[in-house]
Amino acid sequence: MAIYGLLAAAIVFGLGALGAGIGNGLIFSKTVEGISRQPELRGALQTTAFIGVGLVEALPIISLVLAFIFMAQ
Repeated sequence: MAIYGLLAAAIVFGLGALGAGIGNGLIFSKTVEGISRQPELRGALQTTAFIGVGLVEALPIISLVLAFIFMAQ
């Protein structure tokens, strides 16, 4: 029974990390695209990108907590 908890933890954490990686890539690609189109908005776009990255990085932390919960069961 414990093997299923480990498998669930690995899947949850792996998908959380994958989603965060894709999200960060999209955020920064659109930020670079926006800066290249309007260089005068660089500061505002960078600030928004860093806030977005902070929100996206909450996903792997939540998935880590869920992984620990699955491993405890």
